[in-house]
Amino acid sequence: MKARHGKRAGGRGWLKWIVLGPLLAVLLLQLYFFLQICWWARFNPTMTSFMSAQLSSMRETNPKAALEHQWVPYGAISANLKRAVIASEDANFAEHDGVDWEALQKAYDRNSTRHKVVGGGSTITQQLAKNLFLSGSRSYLRKAQEMVIAYMLELVLDKARILEIYLNVVEFGRGVFGAEAAARHYFRAPASSLNAAQAARLAVMLPNPRYYDAHRSTNYLARRTGVILNRMNSAELP
Repeated sequence: MKARHGKRAGGRGWLKWIVLGPLLAVLLLQLYFFLQICWWARFNPTMTSFMSAQLSSMRETNPKAALEHQWVPYGAISANLKRAVIASEDANFAEHDGVDWEALQKAYDRNSTRHKVVGGGSTITQQLAKNLFLSGSRSYLRKAQEMVIAYMLELVLDKARILEIYLNVVEFGRGVFGAEAAARHYFRAPASSLNAAQAARLAVMLPNPRYYDAHRSTNYLARRTGVILNRMNSAELP
């Protein structure tokens, strides 16, 4: 009897860990994300998930490949670029708490109407979460994790710091990351000197930067740049 009781108890123990083990792993992962964000409240990221993935891809054909990336402080980035990115990517950046549910609903409606994904409705904060920690794959699980990290970012960092990190790590072309590298790559100028037209053009490239790096004179790029130019003055900066 005691032996059978021991076997049952041992079986229940293994079952408990089968259930609790993955939950514990998920909680530890969230703790890692949170602690990393707390670190970045004072220190600048040197490498992101997106940077690492692209560098690995580039080195498959060129072992000596390097990223174009140079961190610059918030004040050294043109207000034109800040306004253009907000106008293009997240008009409600100053108001939402990480996730813009209205924008998500609009994106869902557009995708349903066209029967394909034409927009994700992600905020700048969500895009930063994805760039820092996640991959470019599309799934509901990844989207949920992106939202959780976005709320963490908004809890720990103020809006100016979120925008500063985003503009310093976002991809602007193959191997080109951050505003300073983008300004020099496309206009041979520092990020601080970008004029309104240059800033709008860079902002429009963000959804598909590698494509527009190779196709810089498309009609859509020119047309959309004009739209963002008209919206920039209404963009609220943190």
